[in-house]
Amino acid sequence: MVAVKAHQAQAFLASPDPKIRAVLFFGSDAGLVSERAQVLAKAAAQRFNPPGELLRLDDADLDSDPDRLVVELGTVPMFGGPKIIRTTASRRVNAAALKPLVESAALEGVLIVEAGNLKPEDSLRALFEKAPSAAAIACYADAAQDLDALIREMVREAGITISSDARQALVERLGADRALSRGEIEKLLLYVDGGAEISVDDVEAVVGDVSELALERITFAAASGQVARALVECGRAVSSGESPQSIIAATQRHFQKLHRVRSALDRGTSMEDALRQMRPPLHFKQKDAFAAQCRLWTGPRLSDALSRISAAAKSARLAGSLEEAFSERLVLGLAMMVRDGAGQGRARQT
Repeated sequence: MVAVKAHQAQAFLASPDPKIRAVLFFGSDAGLVSERAQVLAKAAAQRFNPPGELLRLDDADLDSDPDRLVVELGTVPMFGGPKIIRTTASRRVNAAALKPLVESAALEGVLIVEAGNLKPEDSLRALFEKAPSAAAIACYADAAQDLDALIREMVREAGITISSDARQALVERLGADRALSRGEIEKLLLYVDGGAEISVDDVEAVVGDVSELALERITFAAASGQVARALVECGRAVSSGESPQSIIAATQRHFQKLHRVRSALDRGTSMEDALRQMRPPLHFKQKDAFAAQCRLWTGPRLSDALSRISAAAKSARLAGSLEEAFSERLVLGLAMMVRDGAGQGRARQT
């Protein structure tokens, strides 16, 4: 049985114990959870001769075949290597369902499970920490030294150098989520492609604040009617240290922008002109998604949404202990307004 703390994770991944056949990655940094699960899956596959087969299963697969995990992991392969299965904690993938597999010392394949932030007493985490052939690995937001190491690694692999001032500026803008941080570094490397050295000016020109990017993911999901994603992104942001009241404030700013653009559309302004007039201007990658949201929402529905947001902000201020619940209920309610057709079919196509 292995409980791998956050600072021990890299050492574990560098030399995983071949006796460990079931691994749980959990924590507030969903990007890091996914990245480490992928690294382990590839390493586990290469450990066998012939190499193992990588396979991803989710609830849809298990709904149609509830015993598939047991069959895939417990069957000796006739051809090729054993199965390396990645899955995510969910309705079907829970402690009760996984207990027979995780506690088994005779798995033919390797099971890798990804989960969110789990408390020590959580049954899924306890299962992996206590089982003899399993491990649970904590994945939390990168500290400054982790980000510095990530930057050095990616810059070195790209064959580019970075000044110490630029590296420090980059560290200060990253950290909320490993996937977001990696994406911002990749964007910076693309921007300076062919340049001799990354400067502070390059960082300021290209890299956004990852905390702001995390908030944008929540607001765009809610305004687009993506119920599950809105809740996941909200939970991820709070787990990473974001204030629920900041989430509510960001949601309010986003819906105020939608309301201004929708009002312009209703006055006869074209979508292109309405978006061009926005201050500050939208990032070019956001324009299509924002335009689609403007078409989903009518003016009256946006007024209703803004009233809900104001009420949630007031409630969160008055009852700080419940602010997380108010923020989650808000993004859920807004996304449901779209999903249930509240704003669809009545907005004038512009």
